[in-house]
Amino acid sequence: MFHRLYHRMLALSASPYATLWLFIIAAAEACIFPVPVDLMLIPMVLARRDRAWPLAAICTAGSVLGAVAGWGIGAFLLEVVAMPIVHLYHAETTLAALQARFVHYGVLIVLVKGLTPIPFKIVTIAAGAAHFALLPFLAACVVTRGARFFLVAGLLRMFGAPIQDFIERRLTLVLLGVLFLVIAGILALKYF
Repeated sequence: MFHRLYHRMLALSASPYATLWLFIIAAAEACIFPVPVDLMLIPMVLARRDRAWPLAAICTAGSVLGAVAGWGIGAFLLEVVAMPIVHLYHAETTLAALQARFVHYGVLIVLVKGLTPIPFKIVTIAAGAAHFALLPFLAACVVTRGARFFLVAGLLRMFGAPIQDFIERRLTLVLLGVLFLVIAGILALKYF
């Protein structure tokens, strides 16, 4: 199923409506869709490296809109809509743990998890289920999702096709490096 979905997304990235699909899939990925939008972003940027920044912005906007939808699902439709998604990922304990941690670490959770390949939809749903304040959630989503998509697009723009293989095989490592920089920046602001 996922193999077929992957090839479908690659085909969509070459369609005349690719940017619209990029936005839609970025939004859906943040609240319900199981496949990362990077699978569309990467071939689109490689095809038109001059459009790397607008494509990253489209991904960011779609992802933030989807994150707000995920927050709403968690806040208002937890049992009806969210729990089937959570069960799909076998993330019941993760959701419960995130809900409890949002009280003290809400923004940090969004910043950290938004950069990693952990399904972001679990974070958005947990934020809503915990009734975490929407504005700080929204701001953290813009920062973390923007960092993720602009990093991928920037590397592709700068290095082209050779970086594609590296990103696809070592995306977690690249994102952990960015995560380290974000945490270091937060700690520097807090203690210096």
